[in-house]
Amino acid sequence: MSGNLYDRALFWFRRDLRDYDNAALYHALKSAAQVHCVFIFDREILDVLPDKRDRRVDFIWRSVTELDAALRKRGSGLMVRHAVAREEIPRLARELAVDAVFANHDYEPQALHRDADVKMQLQRAGVAFQTAKDQVIFERDEVLTQMGRPFTVFTPYKNAWLRKLDDFFLKPYPVERYQTHLAKPPKAAAVPRLQEMGFEPTNIGDLLPAGMSGAQKLFADFRNHIVDYKEARDFPAVKGVSYLSVHQRFGTVSIRELARAALAEQNPGADTWLAELIWRDFYFQILSNFPHVVDRAFQPEYDALAWENDAARFTAWCQGRTGYPIIDAAMRQINQTGYMHNRLRMIVASFLAKDLLIDWRWGEKYFADHLNDFDLAANNGGWQWAASTGCDAQPYFRIFNPVTQSEKFDPQGKFIRRYVPELARVPDRYIHAPWNLPGLDQQAAGVVIGRDYPSPIVDHTVQREKALAMYKVVKQEPAAMAAKPRG
Repeated sequence: MSGNLYDRALFWFRRDLRDYDNAALYHALKSAAQVHCVFIFDREILDVLPDKRDRRVDFIWRSVTELDAALRKRGSGLMVRHAVAREEIPRLARELAVDAVFANHDYEPQALHRDADVKMQLQRAGVAFQTAKDQVIFERDEVLTQMGRPFTVFTPYKNAWLRKLDDFFLKPYPVERYQTHLAKPPKAAAVPRLQEMGFEPTNIGDLLPAGMSGAQKLFADFRNHIVDYKEARDFPAVKGVSYLSVHQRFGTVSIRELARAALAEQNPGADTWLAELIWRDFYFQILSNFPHVVDRAFQPEYDALAWENDAARFTAWCQGRTGYPIIDAAMRQINQTGYMHNRLRMIVASFLAKDLLIDWRWGEKYFADHLNDFDLAANNGGWQWAASTGCDAQPYFRIFNPVTQSEKFDPQGKFIRRYVPELARVPDRYIHAPWNLPGLDQQAAGVVIGRDYPSPIVDHTVQREKALAMYKVVKQEPAAMAAKPRG
């Protein structure tokens, strides 16, 4: 074995599409004399996607193509398969006669089940399956309360996270040190085209640069204005955020690299952005320690909420036809681009749950199907926060007013006009509540409310009172049951 633990190993790329600072790739190269690399377009995931023009699949395809080229420059290459991963990995391990398979941790329930199945099959064949932490700084039970329990409130978690942090957790993994251990693919084969896998090209290339190079381009640009992040991040018409969430989702950039940069900046903008990275770790550990959140409320009493679940209103929300311009602009943004600004995610989620009185899980599923950066932990955490059912959530009695939110965060209506062009000529004074525009002025602006643009499908003031009543019932029921005489 020439000093190596293994003769041959297989590295399985997943949510880590980069050839640098990659934890499990480093461990594989350090441990084995020869390492083959594979990526699998997993049919268990792809075959159930409702839209065959899925921007995420296109983004992955572009990133995998770049990764293959990067590995070839290192004298290696990437085997790319369109198959069922839990079957293909053991098969490939047999074909290549490897001693071990390496991969980075995944935390989602479906992935954990898949990995357990793969591990069992490999063990039967005498092949080791080794995984490493890579997509977070701290995972699972690495940051706990003084009582040894998982945190359920963010601020103390953040403080403990920062106390635990030191240079060790931010060090890059020097993949290049062992790159001569990379093996050439057994057969020269091109990355399969999207059409060969049943998918079609999308507009993602016009919206977002993919791959490691795309991540570095966006990150370099963001660092030029990170100092303004704290103030600019809430305004969707302003270029105030990093746009790196998709790259974090698919690992085309290293989380350690991002955290190091945020700490090095030493300004309020960078500190605020670092807090967002910590939120990401927080929701990952919530998913790991409280897996019931996948389909139930973190706070069990809220599973009893009496949602109205009006299908017509849900359709109007999905299509951006609610009559509330900031809601409609945000929903049209996600439909057209697969992206939605974070402030808008909070506003539309609050509107769905507390104005339309529709189960947050309906909205969570819609986001899961449409967001380029969909991540189960963050998406679930965000929706439960907005619906007041989650950990450290927005109190149920705090209900976003869509008009005042619009006035505050899109004061001149620039974002609204971009995605709701029928309101383009409505004066700033009325852009947030165009139903208040006098009739003659509506005609002058070329938009008659109720004809050219919908009237509001609900009255926010009325719905707010209904939401408060709905939440109060479940908040009072546990107390009432506890006070009820027994026997």
